[in-house]
Amino acid sequence: MKRATTLFLKMAVILIGIPILALCIFLVPKIGDFAVKLYPEMAYMKSLVLIDMYAAAIPFYFALYQAFKLLSYIDKNQAFSELSVKALKNIKYCAITISTLYLLGMP
Repeated sequence: MKRATTLFLKMAVILIGIPILALCIFLVPKIGDFAVKLYPEMAYMKSLVLIDMYAAAIPFYFALYQAFKLLSYIDKNQAFSELSVKALKNIKYCAITISTLYLLGMP
């Protein structure tokens, strides 16, 4: 039963990553174009928006990877090991990094 639950959660982690990848490919360039339309005197705004959004995607996917590793540790009955604590700390640092990137990218 526990194995089926972690398998379901692993699939959920993968399914969370796929739409975000699609957003990075299709929507982020349009957001950059929209920023240029809002501020036409600042043509460099598009590249700043793109850098900020894509830079935030890196810790997001790293956090998903850490969540996947954490679920693997749970499968191996190492849920309360030092490895699990390290994975949780990495997820926390990724969240702080994403928040900081968006905070710095605000106009």
